[in-house]
Amino acid sequence: MTLNTTPNIAGADDFYAELLALHEGRSKAESDAINARLILLLANHIGDRLVLSDAMQKAVSAGRG
Repeated sequence: MTLNTTPNIAGADDFYAELLALHEGRSKAESDAINARLILLLANHIGDRLVLSDAMQKAVSAGRG
């Protein structure tokens, strides 16, 4: 399996709004903890270590722009 970086979420704007709403009214620490749990849940769902490593490397690279 390779990392899919092509937009692939049905209703992407709705998903983004839901993600933002998830953090409304929460402290930075609470939001960080939610994000960490969400990442671990999705990583477990993906399950492929090579894909996960590729995603981590791309996330770091994207932040350097």
